[in-house]
Amino acid sequence: MGKKSGLVYSTEHGRLCHGCGQPEARCQCGPTAPPAGDGWVRIMRSNKGRGGKTVSIVSGLGLAGADLKTLAKQLKQQCGVGGAVKDFDIEIQGDQREKIKTYLESIGYKVKFAGG
Repeated sequence: MGKKSGLVYSTEHGRLCHGCGQPEARCQCGPTAPPAGDGWVRIMRSNKGRGGKTVSIVSGLGLAGADLKTLAKQLKQQCGVGGAVKDFDIEIQGDQREKIKTYLESIGYKVKFAGG
């Protein structure tokens, strides 16, 4: 069994890998693959843990790394707002679900709304 560390952030090195405990830049676990999905991209609205600010979360894309960042950039430009990539999800500021759905369907994804 590999080294398990409860530490996830160090002021000296920044974010640490959950698997090996090394800084993300020197991670020895290898590239992580996105979770296998069922072919549907889900868009949900959330404001938990964000001081009441609403975000639209896009999950189930099956993309990782540069491809995910590229799609996030396109979605942000399409909606005219900011956003971020967290794990394998894209967070877009505000309730942009309709715009995101329209754009993703136009480039070939099967999309549905999830949650509230």
